[in-house]
Amino acid sequence: MERSTSPFDAGTPGFGPSAARWDACGARVAPERVSYSGVVVRVGSIVLRVHDLQRQTAFWAAVLDYVPRDESGDDFQLLRPRNGIGPNMSFDLRRSTLQQPPRLHLDLYTDDQAGEVRRLIALGATEVHWDKRPANADYLILADPEGNRFCVVDTSK
Repeated sequence: MERSTSPFDAGTPGFGPSAARWDACGARVAPERVSYSGVVVRVGSIVLRVHDLQRQTAFWAAVLDYVPRDESGDDFQLLRPRNGIGPNMSFDLRRSTLQQPPRLHLDLYTDDQAGEVRRLIALGATEVHWDKRPANADYLILADPEGNRFCVVDTSK
């Protein structure tokens, strides 16, 4: 029988179900978090540079139903999901140039696109019109109070 040469093979030292893993702080990673494919990372936080930390934190907390982490600073704030599911969202008070179109944006999924768009606009978002958006697109483009774009995707279709 020919042995697999994949580094993710259970027979390769350091990989597979019996492999011990440690995080960056030296703590052992729970066995259920070890991936048999060798991938052991996940998105922990999405970091957004902002000009107005308080306004952006309040906006995104309301948008996502996130709550602030207990520790915060004058130049950084972390929001976490109220229900504990999903990545954190962090805000770094740092002037930066807004790039349009953005290199990265969030897609927010909802079964009630019209209702959510109304709610988000009431919170301070603005609708972004894009000439190339298909008429039957399942998304609308919005921008937060500082102009960072994101899409509201209709998942009911």
